[in-house]
Amino acid sequence: MRFDEAYSGNVFIGATDQLEEAEAVIYGMPMDWTASFRAGSRMGPKRIREVSLVLEEYSPALDRDLSEVKYYDAGDIPLPIGNPEKSQEQIGHFVRQVIQQGKTPIGLGGEHLVTWPIIQELVQKHGDLVVLQLDAHADLRTDYEGEKHSHATPLRKITELIGAENVFQLGIRSGTREEFHYAKEAGIHFYPFEVLTPLKKILPQLKGRPLYVTIDIDVLDPAYAPGTGTPEPGGISSSELLAAVKELALADLQIVGADLVEVAPHYDQTEQTAVVAAKVIREMLLGFLKG
Repeated sequence: MRFDEAYSGNVFIGATDQLEEAEAVIYGMPMDWTASFRAGSRMGPKRIREVSLVLEEYSPALDRDLSEVKYYDAGDIPLPIGNPEKSQEQIGHFVRQVIQQGKTPIGLGGEHLVTWPIIQELVQKHGDLVVLQLDAHADLRTDYEGEKHSHATPLRKITELIGAENVFQLGIRSGTREEFHYAKEAGIHFYPFEVLTPLKKILPQLKGRPLYVTIDIDVLDPAYAPGTGTPEPGGISSSELLAAVKELALADLQIVGADLVEVAPHYDQTEQTAVVAAKVIREMLLGFLKG
């Protein structure tokens, strides 16, 4: 699929139908082939778009309106069911086109493995890329039950590609002992359990560097986001997550891309998970794009 193909389905609120004028491209990655507990995140991108229509286009937190930024919703990348290797290739091909056109990629997941091919493409343009992860899980395994292509492995792959000194992990509260030891021994900027306090501390280290932000919705406590494949008690509130996005927005950073992953709407009849995801995406658009 070409990212400039016409998309006739639901689009994220406020998206322009004029690709040429867009600063960013929203796209979905409906993949959950390696889900280790509950599948269903492949339905996340579609539902995030649908519930985005309940939001206002104005953000009082940022005092900006979606009419002030231009972004294009390219729809979902058609991925081969059950084939993680081929799916990653297609995601990488798609994102490469977005980058080549000078657009900022804003991805909707899908399981967290989808972040890996995006980083592989971005590092080709930004050799000094920094990755900031907000997540409940470390995702630092070399494999999961023998499978190297797993949503438990993307940050290990990313760390080995760009160097531990360029990886920042916040909010982590689940993983194997080996993962936690690896994070410390490798030199990852590792801040478990909390998000907002350590984020404020590390902002000076992120300035002046091309930054990719990846948010797993399960960084939130299940009370705020039950609709995810691997819920993990003890997380942050939706207020803290939105405050973290605001901190990033106001810090004058060079954000070259972002994603939000692991929304599995079937497990949340209240729809609060999809709604908070849509609001986070709105704040990203308003905060990360210059307009």
